[in-house]
Amino acid sequence: KFGINGSGMHCNMSLFDKEGKNAFYDENDSKGMQLSEDAYYFLGGLMKHAYNYTAIMNPTVNSYKRLVPGYEAPVYVAWAGRNRSPLIRVPASRGQGTRLELRSVDPTANPYLALAVLLEAGLDGIENKIDAPAPVEANIYTMTVEERQEAGIVDLPSTLHNALKALQTDDVVRDALGEHIYTNFIEA
Repeated sequence: KFGINGSGMHCNMSLFDKEGKNAFYDENDSKGMQLSEDAYYFLGGLMKHAYNYTAIMNPTVNSYKRLVPGYEAPVYVAWAGRNRSPLIRVPASRGQGTRLELRSVDPTANPYLALAVLLEAGLDGIENKIDAPAPVEANIYTMTVEERQEAGIVDLPSTLHNALKALQTDDVVRDALGEHIYTNFIEA
């Protein structure tokens, strides 16, 4: 039903090194979030590709009835610690529990495709040292369009049609899916 909060399937992500230590944690982070350089780069990759991978995370027409401003589902590409209005949140747990939480994914997403695409987007961030922008701790839902634009906050696609068009512009997402799945996903 349109106008009520929908169900999400938030994806929590961490990377671990060969010794089993959480690669996203750094207690000496100069930015004060206790995140590692790789965590910031992974986050940067997730954010860079977010608009383009939305069709994978939200693959049905009904998915976009949930992704509307004001119903606690994220519609803005931003990140924060405690704030729940951005697309990506960094929950308070640190040490082995340090993780990034992508909040837009819904239960109609294929979890295998979603995780493959998110991993590829994040690793693209690490490989290409894509910096994450500053966190947004303000309630994005109460910001004006001008305030969001000034902060560099982009809206996610608002329809499946627009999300599929965006998907076709991203080679990283395409590579994560593989040609067969990518082609069939677009044509379905």
